[in-house]
Formats: sequence, structure tokens, C-alpha cells
Amino acid sequence: MIINSVPRVAAIHDLSGFGRASLTVVIPILSAMGVQVCPLPTAVLSSHSAYPDLHAVDLSDDLQPMIDHWKRLGVEFDAIYSGYLAGAGQVDTVKRFIHDFSGSKPLVMIDPVLGDNGKLYSAYTPEMVEKMKDLVQLADVITPNLTEAAYLLGEKHDTSIGLEEIKQWARRLADMGPDKVIITSAPDQSKNNNTSVVAFNKTDQRFWRVSCDYIPAHYPGTGDAFASVMVGALLQGDSLPIALDRAVQFISLGVRATFGHNRQATEGILLEKMLPSLNAPVQISSYQLLD
Repeated sequence: MIINSVPRVAAIHDLSGFGRASLTVVIPILSAMGVQVCPLPTAVLSSHSAYPDLHAVDLSDDLQPMIDHWKRLGVEFDAIYSGYLAGAGQVDTVKRFIHDFSGSKPLVMIDPVLGDNGKLYSAYTPEMVEKMKDLVQLADVITPNLTEAAYLLGEKHDTSIGLEEIKQWARRLADMGPDKVIITSAPDQSKNNNTSVVAFNKTDQRFWRVSCDYIPAHYPGTGDAFASVMVGALLQGDSLPIALDRAVQFISLGVRATFGHNRQATEGILLEKMLPSLNAPVQISSYQLLD
């Protein structure tokens, strides 16, 4: 339910000073989609974690005082969107936040940031995985990549996984609480080297898939960008498959526009050039309804 003239999102993410990721991606994307972003930074980093020797400041001790101030102000949100957390202790803070701001019935989107390419991020331990399992129970929508889905389910990361097993994973994740489960970076065995995004809507028991053409490049921050477009599209009233299409098309366009430039991939996609596309009419949809 939209309660504000401009939809308002609480964005619980880290702030990376260099490299397009986390809040430096979340804020411009959602702002371009007509959404007010209220950042609740979990940490401040000199750069995102793909760069070595970064400086980081954990803001765990500051989160609750900031939240308490918002409560005194009577702030209400149309969505709560959680991403990178600086430690297992912050999960309990986010759980309280969701409870305390539940009165306006916000959309709760959890991007369960844990790892990629079959491994946990270096800052995380198995305790973080267990805490994240608790957090996703409170979500309406979750957007794990294949690695994160495997960790949440206690399964082995397998890039040869087939579509039927991915669908089973999505159902099992939905059984943990969320109504919509979106698994990114899922292999598309029907096309060599392609990946896909597979989504499950528990309410109508439907599966959707959008495939992504393979480009030999990896850009940090694309997961943050994807989830941000999903939040904006759902707040704009898009259906799940249309929101998927918009998010995948935005990332694909960003990757293609960036790949031709002689730039370090760690800087991320050329987001600034892509933002106007978020207000373009919906193109011919490429989503597929799965049996």
C-alpha cells in the first residue's frame, strides 16, 4: 500500500566510496524511478570489497540510534530493502526495524548478501548464514544468487544444476517465509554459457524465467542494481514478470554499454549512462512462464 505521495524506501546497505555498488547504486536507481531513498548505512567503506586493502567502518553501534530518531519523527515506509550487513549482530537490528515499521505494511525486500561463485564473502562466517535464514523469514521478496540460495538451503553450489532442481530450491526458499523468490545467476542449460533469473510466486504457484546472453565480464554491484530495479518496479505496480524483465534488461544494457570501454571491471557498470532507460516504456517482454 502506497502511503506517501512519493514512495519511500528504507535502504539498509553499506556505503562504498569508490566502485559502483551498494548505496551508490541503490540511491540513483530508485531516485530515477521516482522513489525517495532513506539510507540506513550498515558500514562505510573506502571502496567495495573487490578492491584490496580497503578501509571500513562498522556502524553497528550507530544503527539503533538512527532508527530511534526515525521512530520519533514518525517516518513511514512503503518498502524496506536490506542488502549488505556488516555482521551477524546487525541481522537482529534489521529484524527489529522490520517489526517496528510494519504498521504501514511496507514491501520487505531482502537481498541475502552472503557470497558468490560458490564461496562466502571473506567477512562472513557460518553464523551469518544461520542469521540470514532467520531474516529471510520476514521478507516478502528475496533475491539470492545461486551461491546464496545454496547456502540458505544447505546445498552444494553446482553450476550444472538443472531447471527442475532450481525450481525445487525456489519452492523450498519460499517455504521459509517469502512470497516471491528470485534466484539470479542460475545456469541456463538450454543455451551454452547463458544464465537466467528464475522466480517463483508462492501466491499463484507460478514460475517465471528471463534468460541473459553471455558476455565474458563480471562487474561488481550488478546484484545491487538488479534488486534495486526490482524494488522500484514493484512499487510502481509492475507484475512480477514485468519487474523481472525490466531488471534484467537494465543490467544487460549496462553490461553491454560498459564492456566496449577499456575500463577496469571492478569500477562496475556505467550506471550514469543507463539511468534514463529506467523511465522508457516497457519493451517487448522476454519473460517465460514455466510449467
